[in-house]
Amino acid sequence: MKKELRFSGSGGQGVITAAIIYAEAAVDEGKEAVQSQSYGPEARGGASKAEVILSDYQIYHPHVTSPDVVLAMTQKAANKYYGDLKPNGLLILDEDLVPEVPKFKNVVKIPITKLAVEEAGAALYANIVALGAVTRLTEFIGFDAVKKAVENRVPKHTIEANVKALEIGWNAAKIW
Repeated sequence: MKKELRFSGSGGQGVITAAIIYAEAAVDEGKEAVQSQSYGPEARGGASKAEVILSDYQIYHPHVTSPDVVLAMTQKAANKYYGDLKPNGLLILDEDLVPEVPKFKNVVKIPITKLAVEEAGAALYANIVALGAVTRLTEFIGFDAVKKAVENRVPKHTIEANVKALEIGWNAAKIW
């Protein structure tokens, strides 16, 4: 098994943190994982992406060439980063921030940021809501491993809120 994922959005949305957590969870499950990232010079507000490769065997080429999954948290990210998605891949969108849905066969729209604000209490949890959705929709790694990685990575005083955000994303993905 080898899977390539791209988490994308704008700087400040936490897509890099989400990808790091996802890769750490995969390693905790005994998989090989490579994580890389890039963002515009604006740091906040510019396009950013983080990529993760998961595999059951050693990864020799640490760059995503054709992702199986693309998460796009903004319109700009959707437009810029979904183009090389595998034809049978999955495009996951924040439905409120990506109003112009790219023409692609497998699209899942979830109100990620809205759920973060209304159910988790702040937009800053959107990346973890998205992580919960990605985890459920892909089933590449288990929820418990991702939860443990969240608990190990976020500031101690935010663990409860972040775990709640993860569960919100997991539950939102159930609908699709």
